Amino acid sequence: MDQVDPRRLIPRTNDLLALPAVREARTRLNGRIIRELVRDVQEQARSGGLPAGQVEPVLLAAVAARTATTLRPVLNATGVIVHTNLGRAPLSEGAVAALVAASGYVDVELDLSDGSRSRRGAGARAALLAACPAAEDALVVNNGAAALVLATTALAAGREVVLSRGELVEIGAGFRLTDLMESTGARLREVGTTNRTHLHDYAGALGPDTGCILKVHPSNFRVDGFTSAVPMAELSRLAAGNGVPLVADLGSGLLAPDPFLPDEPDAATALASGADVVIASGDKLLGGPQAGLLLGRREVIARLARHPLARAVRADKLALAALEATVAGGPPPVVQALHADAGQLRRRTDRLARELGAAVVPHDGRVGGGGAPGVPLAGWALRLPEGVARLLRTGDPAVLPRVHDGFCLVDLRCVPERDDARIAAAVREALASLEAADAGRAG
Repeated sequence: MDQVDPRRLIPRTNDLLALPAVREARTRLNGRIIRELVRDVQEQARSGGLPAGQVEPVLLAAVAARTATTLRPVLNATGVIVHTNLGRAPLSEGAVAALVAASGYVDVELDLSDGSRSRRGAGARAALLAACPAAEDALVVNNGAAALVLATTALAAGREVVLSRGELVEIGAGFRLTDLMESTGARLREVGTTNRTHLHDYAGALGPDTGCILKVHPSNFRVDGFTSAVPMAELSRLAAGNGVPLVADLGSGLLAPDPFLPDEPDAATALASGADVVIASGDKLLGGPQAGLLLGRREVIARLARHPLARAVRADKLALAALEATVAGGPPPVVQALHADAGQLRRRTDRLARELGAAVVPHDGRVGGGGAPGVPLAGWALRLPEGVARLLRTGDPAVLPRVHDGFCLVDLRCVPERDDARIAAAVREALASLEAADAGRAG
């Protein structure tokens, strides 16, 4: 008797597409993705890698696991608060709720009382001005680099931007602020030296071709030793005396001083010291969504807002909603992590260590994202075998630890306490997998 070709037992495409769970998945996945999942499972069966009788359950599992985005949530156990590779600031619950509400139709540019068009993002602007009274006006764009490009273009396109050589900063992924500014058509007029710049250096560079003076906070590095920089107030008097706008790019996004970071500049102090425009990021120490904030004198902000480039770099409704909720709401996760109590971190870490039989070691966290370089944030970490790190990264949930000196370190600073049990389960599973792999190699 002829044997039946096992490939003929593979369920047909239409039958698989008609399965109730597969039909239901069309509410969250498009038809192309579902058909690809069906074909992938069928190909596994045709190649002999999967029994025909397992096609349906394997497909159902694949459909259930597939999401409309390939981005995976990650538990940040590095101790680095503003982690650029993890999307910088995690949003507060209030900001998430505002973002979801704004995903539909919202009055982002409409006055509902009379039906007329209104100023875009008025709520976010009002929240920023309430949080930073030193600013007369505010403008929100899509990121910090865009804010710098807009300011440079509106104030100095075809003219000179005067800045210190000690502030020629390269940011992440090899991008240099100097390249960004030159792309606008502005010409850079470098003054001073890498380690020392004086007021007379700026004064000697000013002339009829000066568009603005730019002061950049070198937030991702420090220059120590024989150094000198011009205070904002002195630079402001020079700029005002020559009718030149003073732009301060602070980077990290503090609106007001923070005692935990005494050397980190903030918008309120910079404006009180005479800066005409302050530039900052929304997704760093402010703890909100990706956004570029421009705060300053009313007439200068209005000049930037009128420039055609402002339309190209404007923030969308989701960022505006999340930003307003971040500024108007309670402390976001970034602020909570920055001010986390070291004693409470120790208690949480000790509790996990007892459950897992792991050691606890001192571990300094970091602000990250180019903020407060070299400033340690005292804390603690679980010390685990280095081989656990990859298993944690690829597990479910994905946990990103720090690998240092041949060990895997799990720092709870940026992990909400409600997720401690998930961290424990992930570590337990990773340790078991590592032990099994070691035993297999030994055998």
